[in-house]
Amino acid sequence: MQIKYSKKKLAYTGKELRSLFLFHRFALQGNALVAFPGPCKVSLKDMVDQADVKAKAPIFSRSMLHFLGEFFDLDLEKTILRQRLLMACMLDSLKEKAPEVQWVRLGDDLFVGNKKASVSIATLSPVSTLIHAGINIVTTGTPVPTFGLNEAKIDPEELAKDVLRRFKHEIDEIGLARCKVRSVP
Repeated sequence: MQIKYSKKKLAYTGKELRSLFLFHRFALQGNALVAFPGPCKVSLKDMVDQADVKAKAPIFSRSMLHFLGEFFDLDLEKTILRQRLLMACMLDSLKEKAPEVQWVRLGDDLFVGNKKASVSIATLSPVSTLIHAGINIVTTGTPVPTFGLNEAKIDPEELAKDVLRRFKHEIDEIGLARCKVRSVP
């Protein structure tokens, strides 16, 4: 499992959620998760989540911390489980960094009260499965009530590096757990 944090801002439009983007943009070949800051503006035509399309709910944030992952198997259910694991790692890190904030994970999204803190989706390409997750840094101009890292006084780079480390550890440990058991009759 490869991880990388990029300080360079990169706008997320939904078009980045495609096979081999991490290879072309970050030179990461194989299973990988990258984090980077940047704005987010996903139009309905580039939206993967069809429930959001049906609700006519585009995604917008002036500044988010993005996580983009690619996994070279074609098991979407497994990648949705990875997505939930990523969000659980993010929640654990947020709770440590800002214990006074009442962070809650509902499925693949994070909330503070009725304010949405994150977006997240998993999907399938012809050669891999993909995850995008983003957590608001600032909330000015978002189309729904949101909560951001600035409100919790959390440094996005520190959070990114911690979440990447936690996720890599979990994935690597899962791999090792598969290799220590014998079959049963």
